[in-house]
Amino acid sequence: MVTDYEAALAFIHGRTKFKKIPTLKRMRRFLHELGDPQQQVRGIHVAGTNGKGSTVANLRDLFMADGLTVGTFTSPFIIRFNERISVDGQPISDTDLVTLVNKIQPVVSKLDAELPEGGPTEFEIITAMMFTYFAEQPIDLAIVEVGIGGLYDSTNVWTPQVSVITTIGYDHMQILGNTLAAIATQKAGIIKADVPVIVGKLPAEAQAVMVTTAQTNGAPLQTLGVDFTTKLLAPQGWQERFNFDGTAHHFKDLVTPLLGDYQVDNAAVALAAYLDYHRQTGVPVQVRDVKSALAHVQWPGRFERLNDDPLIMIDGAHNEPAVTELATTLKERFGQQNVYIIFAVLADKQHAQMIQTLGQLTNVHLLLTQFAGPNPQRHATDPNELAAELPQNRSAELFANWQAALIQATQEMSSEDVLLLTGSLYFISDVRTYFKNREA
Repeated sequence: MVTDYEAALAFIHGRTKFKKIPTLKRMRRFLHELGDPQQQVRGIHVAGTNGKGSTVANLRDLFMADGLTVGTFTSPFIIRFNERISVDGQPISDTDLVTLVNKIQPVVSKLDAELPEGGPTEFEIITAMMFTYFAEQPIDLAIVEVGIGGLYDSTNVWTPQVSVITTIGYDHMQILGNTLAAIATQKAGIIKADVPVIVGKLPAEAQAVMVTTAQTNGAPLQTLGVDFTTKLLAPQGWQERFNFDGTAHHFKDLVTPLLGDYQVDNAAVALAAYLDYHRQTGVPVQVRDVKSALAHVQWPGRFERLNDDPLIMIDGAHNEPAVTELATTLKERFGQQNVYIIFAVLADKQHAQMIQTLGQLTNVHLLLTQFAGPNPQRHATDPNELAAELPQNRSAELFANWQAALIQATQEMSSEDVLLLTGSLYFISDVRTYFKNREA
């Protein structure tokens, strides 16, 4: 039995991260021992390489605008672990977290003793806590984000009302496979029989997997750019504007405060899922509520402003597809300014491609650094290794720690220049905490 918050976290984080053979049998047994709480939870399941968090945030705010109570399950956290399990945007309390751990711990001990491969992993435990918590709370629905992949992700023991797959790109290849079709097959694993599925703009080979999997499962499929579309409008200030056209609904002049064309895609995918959920429940959609919800969405660490003069931003572009989108947004929004980028990334990411993409931006000053990773097994890439991956004729400043890079950049910048700290979400978490503590 744990008696306090720190002990609860120590129990969770002390568990093994992965097992050798992927399976959902252990997770199903785990939840069955807990009374199958997942069967009491309605909602939407969200998978994808990038865009999951922003899509969850859009869905949360859309349903909250309906007056519903919405649970969300996301990862990783930005400031505190509790953020991963939230209700109406409010993280679970320390007290409730301790209570949950004490409820689950005896079952974990039992499975440790009975299962040949041992009991649940860290993420399986967090997932079980989430389903148990949401089954006990008076929530109307949950928006559940997949951890990694989909097919063998521990959240995939659940049957939602709508499935969502945001994007497909190269990430976690050591687990999901080396081709887009292989990765898409893992993501498409969340598609359930007869459950509608909404997908974003996918590469052709990934889309083919979605079409085949949806047909096999009799799951109605809606695809961004085919079954529902967006039209970008001229932005006004720190926002994106767009029109949305679906089969049954058309919205003019929608706004999202999350920067980047890809954020319009995320908002559109969320809106399509929201509309399908409404179709199933028969509750009318209020245009005013939709517009208000999307216009006020907040998701930390996605082109988030930490300082206005000079402009300092953070963005969790933690893999190559995200860095490609980041580069596009920098060209479109900040192409006429000097942009200082402080970059740090975990060693298990495709940092060579990420550095190549950033190195091709002509108005960018690169500062390469590192940070303390989440654990000794997952550490940041050495800045010297990053520098060796730069395009020819490009240089960068190297720093042993990111705080030194931040001091250097702010000393070099003019008031018209822009500073962006990006790379690993763990890095972004450190930076965000640092700035929040400075404000306090």
